[in-house]
Amino acid sequence: MLGQVVHAYGWTEDERRDLEADVVAELWKAFRAYDRTRPFSTWMYRIALNVAISFSRRRRELVPIDDAALTPVPDPSPAGEREQQLRALQRFVSGLPPLDRALVLLYLDERSQREIAEVLGITESNVSTKIHRIKRRLREQLGGPEGEAP
Repeated sequence: MLGQVVHAYGWTEDERRDLEADVVAELWKAFRAYDRTRPFSTWMYRIALNVAISFSRRRRELVPIDDAALTPVPDPSPAGEREQQLRALQRFVSGLPPLDRALVLLYLDERSQREIAEVLGITESNVSTKIHRIKRRLREQLGGPEGEAP
């Protein structure tokens, strides 16, 4: 889980190491306040995502992602096609605002809408609306059929 957050918000290996250290430090500091009646994973996600979003906002100069590095030479095999789809999804997610990126990360981790809402501090209906809008944007950007969910 921590690795997913770090890779979603850190663009370089150095940034990912720094972000991971920041998250671990915040988890350590906040552990005393952990409410044991609540799911540990939800608490951990919330802290990790808050630190990652703050990290992302602190970044003074945004370095564009090198599309050439994310776009491999086309491979006609099913495995190659899947790899291309995953890279396109990575580019799409990296371009989302920090809150939407966090929502996608939780959604792809198969968290319930209730848990996503709890982690992000928004309502379940807001989660549902945001997921629908992000899926629609993804379909538009990647050219998928309107009826097909990514």
